[in-house]
Amino acid sequence: MSTTEVSSPRLFSGPHVPLVLGVISLVTLGAFENRAVGTALPTMVREFDALGAFGLANAAPNASYLVSLAIAGLWADRRGPIPALRAGAITFAIAQLLVGTAQAMPMVVAGRLLSGFAEGLLDVALMVLVARALPAVLRPRMFSLFAAMWILPSVVGPVLTGLVTEQFGWRWVFLGALVLLVPSWLLLQPAMRQSARTPAPERSTEDAAELVAWRAALPWAFGASAALFSMTLAGDHLETYPLIGGLAIGVSLVVLGAAAVRVMPRGTFTARRGFPAVVAVRGLGGAAFAGSGAYLPLLLTLQHDFGPSKAGVTLSITGVSWAFGSWLQGRDHGLPRPTVLRTGLALMTIGLTVTSLLAWTDWSPWAGFVGWTIAGIGMGLSSSSLSVLTLDLSDAKNSGRNSSAGQMAGTMSIATALAVSGTLLALNADDPGRWVFGAIITTSAGLALAGLLTAGRVRGPATTI
Repeated sequence: MSTTEVSSPRLFSGPHVPLVLGVISLVTLGAFENRAVGTALPTMVREFDALGAFGLANAAPNASYLVSLAIAGLWADRRGPIPALRAGAITFAIAQLLVGTAQAMPMVVAGRLLSGFAEGLLDVALMVLVARALPAVLRPRMFSLFAAMWILPSVVGPVLTGLVTEQFGWRWVFLGALVLLVPSWLLLQPAMRQSARTPAPERSTEDAAELVAWRAALPWAFGASAALFSMTLAGDHLETYPLIGGLAIGVSLVVLGAAAVRVMPRGTFTARRGFPAVVAVRGLGGAAFAGSGAYLPLLLTLQHDFGPSKAGVTLSITGVSWAFGSWLQGRDHGLPRPTVLRTGLALMTIGLTVTSLLAWTDWSPWAGFVGWTIAGIGMGLSSSSLSVLTLDLSDAKNSGRNSSAGQMAGTMSIATALAVSGTLLALNADDPGRWVFGAIITTSAGLALAGLLTAGRVRGPATTI
């Protein structure tokens, strides 16, 4: 064995072990909570006789998540990741306690708002903590673990939540998360202490001006959050109130677009070389994958006579193939990171094109499943590569804001894609023919292709917001 092999850093060895275990524990806990809500929420709204609040409870965390991303980015760059991490953990605990002890639906909605806020704080803080505590060579493997931690919750989470809800009641789904939070937090303590001892980076006049500009953009993040919330609710009631709902969606899209211009890095919409191109690709890729995946179960149900449980196989394919693609990008393949990114986007484009056959033809659904698997592998390759590139093109002074910008780009673009496709489906709700689903998935393939064509611009020096 060579000296290089002996001295090369490993994730599960030496001082990195507590950090890795703590981070993946928090990610897994968040994934279980995310999957648990979808299973338990129908029971909750029936118990409180508040079926009309179902959409509100679903939309609440997405809206608060967007605001917390903007706050967390600024906070982590100014004070380091620890304060935002602590606040995120405390807010997560309060959210679970609120939902777990709720006596009425307003408490559930309040808990869901806090849950989304906590997720944004934790996502950004963990990214910054990884950037500071792990050498760059280990980051790809760390992000592959992030994706892998969603497999078990995606496959087992709904079943486990259903069993707990039936045997003990839905409240224990959320109260149990409080117990699991404690060991995850304790495992992170060594890395947090190390990060706290790291001296704050010196800031130039330009750095200070960028912080001021980011702070000035915070109100626009609140505007985007309100637009996202309104757009989701309008989409849920579009069939009942088509004129009001359509108007609300249109206004929300305008507000969301104006907010995106203010909160995204300069040059994002022109895919300027460097970090702005990374943000642009994240937005395109996220909209492409989520914009099609959201409608696959419905497509299988309406056009291929699948039952609900059988149609849900696409969700399992998503979790497993995404994690596999992320694992592939973390291997020692010797390829430049932009090449891995382009490979992922190429696979996504091909996979979505094949998946569209589910809508356009009467071929066996297995052809579509193969396409969706290819798209999922491509998403795993590209999503994790974009996370690595975000940190590679950042430094200690802007890694929080850059991580936040990438997450916000994905959230806004996905919301926009779902709003547009949801409106198209609602307008043809009486008879959603092949062309509706075909247009949605084919457009997603086009977005993935646009991301592929843009990916060549991610090279370049680190570009700050």
